Amino acid sequence: MMDDVQGQRRPLKVRQKQWAGGLARWLGQRGVTPNQISLASIAFALVGAAAFLVSGNLDGGWRWWSLLLAATMIQGRLLCNLFDGMVAVEGGKSTPAGELFNEVPDRVSDSLLLVALGYSLPGFESAIWLGWLAALLAVLTAYVRVLGSALGVSADFRGPMAKQHRMALLTAACVLSVFDSLWAEPGMALWFALALVAAGSAATCGRRLAGIHAQLNHGEG
Repeated sequence: MMDDVQGQRRPLKVRQKQWAGGLARWLGQRGVTPNQISLASIAFALVGAAAFLVSGNLDGGWRWWSLLLAATMIQGRLLCNLFDGMVAVEGGKSTPAGELFNEVPDRVSDSLLLVALGYSLPGFESAIWLGWLAALLAVLTAYVRVLGSALGVSADFRGPMAKQHRMALLTAACVLSVFDSLWAEPGMALWFALALVAAGSAATCGRRLAGIHAQLNHGEG
């Protein structure tokens, strides 16, 4: 996934870091393609989703380790999203099919993680439908962005719940869940994160749609 729509890339300061550039060059020199890195992001998401599902049947330390594994896999997914674009653009390895790998793995990864998280919270009756709703709205944020690009306006990566915000929130909730004993109900931090993803994604869709409308009608973002 290149985070690149019609030549417009998601602004990420981390691309300027020396370690990121060095690792991207290392991957490119070993023949790793951007599309392979994009597909690897799904593998990270699958392991993270499995860790979420398993955590729902565990207690104590085992549950904590499972959630920390999920958090690690989420960060691995994001690193794939970073390096596929760097290898493709900075490394000169972009392909005609790059747009497919730009979008599809991300949508699959978001859905796997959010839906699995919903099923991992048996103590909350609303968690399953909330997980599905969060996944649907997360996919919709990307649809609105791509729609805007298809209509000829600049790609809109704003939040409040763009991809990096969603994954940062889930990661933080996993870490906070280590302190579940401080909450009235185990899993509260994760349930709250799902609710924030759903609400924030809905707001993100609204902001992006408003921006598209403004650009189409008045040439303003």
